[in-house]
Amino acid sequence: MLNVYNTLTRQKEEFHPIEPGKVRMYVCGMTVYDLCHIGHARMLAAFDVIYRWLKASGYDVNYVRNITDIEDKIIKRALERGITPDQLVAETIADMHQDAAALNLLPPTHEPRATHHVGGMIALIEQLIANGKAYPAPNGDVYYAVREFESYGKLSGRTLDKLRAGERVEIDPNKRDPLDFVLWKAAKPGEPSWDSPWGAGRPGWHIECSVMSCHHLGEHFDIHGGGEDLQFPHHENEIAQSEGAHGHKYVNYWLHNGFINVDGEKMSKSLGNFFTIRDVLQHFDGEVVRFFIVRSHYRSPVNYTDSILNDAKQGLTRLYTALRGLALPHSTGIDWSNPYAARFKAAMDDDFSSSEAVAVLFELAGEVNKSRDVQLARLMKDLGGVLGLLQREPEEFLKAGAGEGELTAEQIEALIQARRDARANKNWAESDRIRDELIAKGVVLEDNAQGTSWRRA
Repeated sequence: MLNVYNTLTRQKEEFHPIEPGKVRMYVCGMTVYDLCHIGHARMLAAFDVIYRWLKASGYDVNYVRNITDIEDKIIKRALERGITPDQLVAETIADMHQDAAALNLLPPTHEPRATHHVGGMIALIEQLIANGKAYPAPNGDVYYAVREFESYGKLSGRTLDKLRAGERVEIDPNKRDPLDFVLWKAAKPGEPSWDSPWGAGRPGWHIECSVMSCHHLGEHFDIHGGGEDLQFPHHENEIAQSEGAHGHKYVNYWLHNGFINVDGEKMSKSLGNFFTIRDVLQHFDGEVVRFFIVRSHYRSPVNYTDSILNDAKQGLTRLYTALRGLALPHSTGIDWSNPYAARFKAAMDDDFSSSEAVAVLFELAGEVNKSRDVQLARLMKDLGGVLGLLQREPEEFLKAGAGEGELTAEQIEALIQARRDARANKNWAESDRIRDELIAKGVVLEDNAQGTSWRRA
């Protein structure tokens, strides 16, 4: 039985979908104004693993991950670059998809864009006003009245009185209460806008996900996920909007992934420790980045440094090396009664514990190295596939990644041939010199009965 940690109840619970055999899952995606950063990679890969495990467990999964394509940051960045918001959005979505492919992410079932659902947002705001949960302000904005939703704070554990006591923002005269949040923003000159009963404007951020999720998954669905930083206020506000409009429970299970820290500190542009996925991919293979993320439990904080990424590279190299040189039989599916597979399944059924599942892969790698058993190797590759790992040919991974100033595969092969010639001529000094040169340039040679193979360190 799958157990998941539910942020709403703050405990692990047995997972029971609303509709047997089917799972409806929504994950908050990108606001597309800039390249995705390594924190986004954590969220994307974490929920990709969850998606993959639900599918491997036999569920028919409807996975929705949205795109926010209208927001203050998008408008500001487009203006700075002298292009239209639509041009910026198209460019950034293409970059996001490129990064997703490098991380071997499965595409979601649906990837809705906020601007395609503005009509639904207007309708939901009208319903909230009719239910006494929202009000139009004199300036053309529409606000949600948080004190009209009695259970506000149930996801984050923050009471309204505590929030009010900690309020530090300047009081907006258009709000009835400083804690009220915007559902509809009146248009400003030069900004994209839509007609509405309250005048031209555009939706607030929180209302977008309430509408897109319910459009694709219904008013009550199984799983809602996102980064830990979205728990409050974004997800708290989603609950208030959706349940305030529809009058019943919105989501059964709330899942949140942990942060990525850089050298022990929260990643921040102001601290100068901010890395985009594109930055990291210049130095590390996409599968190494994925492995770095997957080998930690999705709810745990993860520290990012180059040395930790190098360690992840060595770990993934160990797994691929175990598969090297074996002619694997065609996959017939995973036999979950196998002791290794059973331990892997138990780990993943315990709140998607990919860290423990990876430990099983290393156990299998040790056995494969000793026995060279192709059936065990096949199982190892199939289990790796459940995590989105180990699906390339070992040679492709082990020889990939020539960066700037590094030897190409052709140059390495030429040096190996020169070393082979030196050995044939009993010129051991030259042979050793070539080996040392290759090692110095990050190439490891492995001599065996079949000849010499190589991989990048």
